[in-house]
Amino acid sequence: MSNDGVNVGRRRFLVAATSVVGAAGAVGAAVPFVGSWFPSAKAKAAGAPVKVNVAKIEPGQQIVAEWRGKPVFIVRRTDEILANLAKLEGAVADPESKASEQPTYVDPKVRSIKPDLLVVEGLCTHLGCAPSFRPEVAPADLGADWVGGYFCPCHGSRYDLAGRVYKAQPAPLNLPVPPHTYESDDVIIVGVDQEKA
Repeated sequence: MSNDGVNVGRRRFLVAATSVVGAAGAVGAAVPFVGSWFPSAKAKAAGAPVKVNVAKIEPGQQIVAEWRGKPVFIVRRTDEILANLAKLEGAVADPESKASEQPTYVDPKVRSIKPDLLVVEGLCTHLGCAPSFRPEVAPADLGADWVGGYFCPCHGSRYDLAGRVYKAQPAPLNLPVPPHTYESDDVIIVGVDQEKA
């Protein structure tokens, strides 16, 4: 068979162009497929578990994660903060969290699995505003008896660094503790109940 009149350069160009278009099509089909493996924004809002690396949180510092469309405050508490929690038992409305939402495996006084790491939902129990993290001791605007905690700027509710609400505040309950577990010393999974993990 004779190849007279066949343009070899044109044939190579058409083969290369077809290969490029086919590869682009394969990538275009694979991206949504691989993307479907990860939880969607709707699934996250519905409560898909969220992994949070807590290794880089310095003592006395807070990070904010998101779970079910809500902020989750994670604070690495110091020995001084933990000592102050015991001093505040007479000042808070529900010192052992009997009326507040929290898993049974959480220590009711420090409101955490590990004493140094607090995990609470970051919405005021009064009207759902986000309280400000105020770890400083005795700031001028909060008074000499303030030893650190959360202050809600909407209506003035105050919480300690266990998320316990002070007495005589607009907020009726402590900040809720979401279900969570430790995957390792440095990774918390918010949304997975430790007892069922």
